[in-house]
Amino acid sequence: METGFTKWIIVITVVMCCLLELIDTSIVNVALTQMMGNLSATQQEVSWVVASYAIANVIVIPMTGFLGEQFGRKNYYLGSVILFTLASMACGQSTDIWELVAFRFIQGVGGGALMATSQAILIDTFPPNQLALGQALFGMGVIIGPTIGPTLGGFIVDNYDWPWIFYVNVPVGILASIFTALFIRDPDRIKNAIPRPFLEIDWAGVFLLILGVGSLQLVLEQGEREDWFEEPYIVWFTILTFVGMVGFIWRELTAKQPIVDLRVLSKSRNLAIGAFLSFILGFGLFASVFVFPIFCQRILGFSAEQTGYLLLPGALLSGFMMPVVGKMIQSGVSQKFMLPVGFTVFFIFSYWMSTQITPLAGQSDFFWPLMLRGFGLSLLFLPITTMSLSGISGKDAGQAAGLTGMIRQLGGSFGVALVGTYLERATMHNRVALLPNISLYSTETQQRLQGFIANFMAQGSDLVKAQQQAYAALEGTLMKQTAIITYAQIFLMIGGFFLLCLPLVLLIKRAKPGEKVDLNAAH
Repeated sequence: METGFTKWIIVITVVMCCLLELIDTSIVNVALTQMMGNLSATQQEVSWVVASYAIANVIVIPMTGFLGEQFGRKNYYLGSVILFTLASMACGQSTDIWELVAFRFIQGVGGGALMATSQAILIDTFPPNQLALGQALFGMGVIIGPTIGPTLGGFIVDNYDWPWIFYVNVPVGILASIFTALFIRDPDRIKNAIPRPFLEIDWAGVFLLILGVGSLQLVLEQGEREDWFEEPYIVWFTILTFVGMVGFIWRELTAKQPIVDLRVLSKSRNLAIGAFLSFILGFGLFASVFVFPIFCQRILGFSAEQTGYLLLPGALLSGFMMPVVGKMIQSGVSQKFMLPVGFTVFFIFSYWMSTQITPLAGQSDFFWPLMLRGFGLSLLFLPITTMSLSGISGKDAGQAAGLTGMIRQLGGSFGVALVGTYLERATMHNRVALLPNISLYSTETQQRLQGFIANFMAQGSDLVKAQQQAYAALEGTLMKQTAIITYAQIFLMIGGFFLLCLPLVLLIKRAKPGEKVDLNAAH
């Protein structure tokens, strides 16, 4: 255990790296349009800038425990920081869209290790009676990172150029590399670990993990853009997902030294429940961050920077609450009490947002709902993590942490894919449902058209042009109302997922008196 100045330098280093990794999952979203213009890319091509990073992330996260043991955790972490930093510089220097996609994949390989290994380093930095505080600091990065990504990205795009969303990583990465080399040490169990011989590594498990999880992430990232199974390559990658995942599960349950030990799920009921709750947490975290900026920018006309600033206070509240929640758990407050409160608060946030979505909504209308979101998330992340790993020790804790991290990431991908698909399909359905209300034979519709025509003629249009503009304005009003109904439905859907999780809390096994959460191997 570290103390004093060294302890807090390590904390600053790993939280900084965790934030970098998670910010980069969402920071590029606001710069895609600018990238399309500068790199002469289509919308389909530029979407791979997001997808390649996510695919690399979700492949690497469950393997971090094995890789840390194989190469030494400090060496692996330092190498990942350097790789992430160099790839960030290369991304900013890219002159071709596919060059950028390739470097984003490499950046994701380094970034996946930063998040999972940062958690392990924090755990080893704090004594057992402060484990909840270490997890709280890690949770600050997990919750705040995806939320402030659009804020930072919007500011950079509005004031500079898109390569700077990658260049900002470079000085932080250099500083983190220096601090890692000087201050981070391997615990004895890592120093004394004997690396597996090359031929004894579970290469079949590695291949099936890459095939199954990588294909699944690709389908989730690209499916909605390609109208799902209308595109042949989505069909083929869906088949590869099935083959890879079934093969991976079978291999890891039967191998003597699996690269990801799935048998740990059968050893703890709390871990199995926690894995599912992690999926829902990722779903709500990423889906809400995905859909809210789209609504603000498309319907209300906010800039990316304005939208980011709206999300920032709630994210900061989550960060402030994390250590408080850690202290509560440390003092004996049960996760079985905190989790229902967290799920209920997030449902209330979702319902409240569905009522605030109107054509006249302003920034002040979203402040308190988003603060409530931040409060709810702070009551979910740490209780789910500590509950999942209670009673698990040694290497099993490392495997469990890697699994829950991967599942949380996949939950986010499922959330974004489902919300994106629902947004497209439900918009058309709601439009058809509203059409009978604007029949040209309706007196109200005719009065609205005449009002539009009179307004456009007063602005200088002739009768024919004013009529065309009036019909366009009527169509615009229809689509805006349709979109508002759809976004409200999406928030209710997200809240519904959280509400349905409440019965699962009853299945959580209460911790035995004096039982500790052994996170010392949680890579």
